[in-house]
Amino acid sequence: MLRKKVKIYRNILLLLLVSCSLSAQEKDVPLPPEVSEFIHERDHFRGEPYEGDSPEQIRRREFIFESMEIYCAGTDRRLAALKRRYKDDVESIARLNKYEEKIE
Repeated sequence: MLRKKVKIYRNILLLLLVSCSLSAQEKDVPLPPEVSEFIHERDHFRGEPYEGDSPEQIRRREFIFESMEIYCAGTDRRLAALKRRYKDDVESIARLNKYEEKIE
């Protein structure tokens, strides 16, 4: 009885280790340069703090919004084009699907 439980736990542990290993390998898959650049550009200003009413916070907010107009213009079109180009690349599509398609 004890041997049977040990064998079951060992098999469960082995499955978990294999699963974690596979998921780690998927994350190490390099993305095409176009996709990497798009993600980097798109993520750069996401999450930047722009709340507040102090003069410094107002200047920061203006800088962020101006920068988004400069660097993020055309992203809806670029996202759609990248999804078409890399439609068979599972990792690229998974990463690109995290972005809203219509933000402009």
